[in-house]
Amino acid sequence: MGHGTLMLRSSPSSRAELIGCLRVESRSSVRVTGTSEWLRGLILIGTLLNIATVLLGGGLGTFLGHRLPERMRETVMHGLGLVTLVVGMHLTLKTQNMLIVLGSILVGAILGEWCRIDVGLERASNWLRDRVARGALARHRTHFTEGFVTASLVFCIGPMTILGSIQDGLTGDYQLLAVKSLLDGFAALAFASSLGIGVLFSVFTILIYQGGLTLLAGLFQSVLNAAMIAEMTATGGVMILAIGLLLLDLKRIRVANLLPALLIAPLIVALLQALGIAIS
Repeated sequence: MGHGTLMLRSSPSSRAELIGCLRVESRSSVRVTGTSEWLRGLILIGTLLNIATVLLGGGLGTFLGHRLPERMRETVMHGLGLVTLVVGMHLTLKTQNMLIVLGSILVGAILGEWCRIDVGLERASNWLRDRVARGALARHRTHFTEGFVTASLVFCIGPMTILGSIQDGLTGDYQLLAVKSLLDGFAALAFASSLGIGVLFSVFTILIYQGGLTLLAGLFQSVLNAAMIAEMTATGGVMILAIGLLLLDLKRIRVANLLPALLIAPLIVALLQALGIAIS
């Protein structure tokens, strides 16, 4: 046997001190690791990148808006509307039970109309318009509310926002949000060229909603499961379809009042799972 082994056996106090030191180092390592993971969540690289691309694309769209022919802007918006419909349909089909989506939309619509979320968003956008957009062109002031609300909904509803924010907050991997940022940048250019400067101020919605999800990802990890995220995604897809109809000038739906459905969907899934009822 080695000399060190004899010393440990012959001195219980030394062995206790050694074990105590190892425990202290282990706890310190856990604290350092947890702190580093939390700091990576605080950096919000994915959300900041998303904000930068929206500002860049929206700025170019606002600057070039009056230089683009009306026919071109209209065609671009209609093209974006068609793609939005396709994306919405794709997301909606991810559901494992369409009745969950239906129930979420119905209950969410009732709650949204009761809270009058669309009125609140409109008041917030008007407040921003009155204080920030006073020097903007008349055309931009006219479309400020529509640009702000539409861009906020498009940029913040969907699985990429939820999954990307959780991934960024838990692991510091912002690749999914980077892909979303590129898509949002091009969308912001198209929106701003037709809807004006209000699109730029959707970055505040991105910061609050997407950044908030990233910071709270650690708490959501133990709450949300794959089935809940799937139904939230499908419910968000229905709202994306409504936005596509709006962009195509086919039907103006108060999509903002459907937002509570995103919270109702995982609650329905949790209830069914608690009752032991199969979702699919």
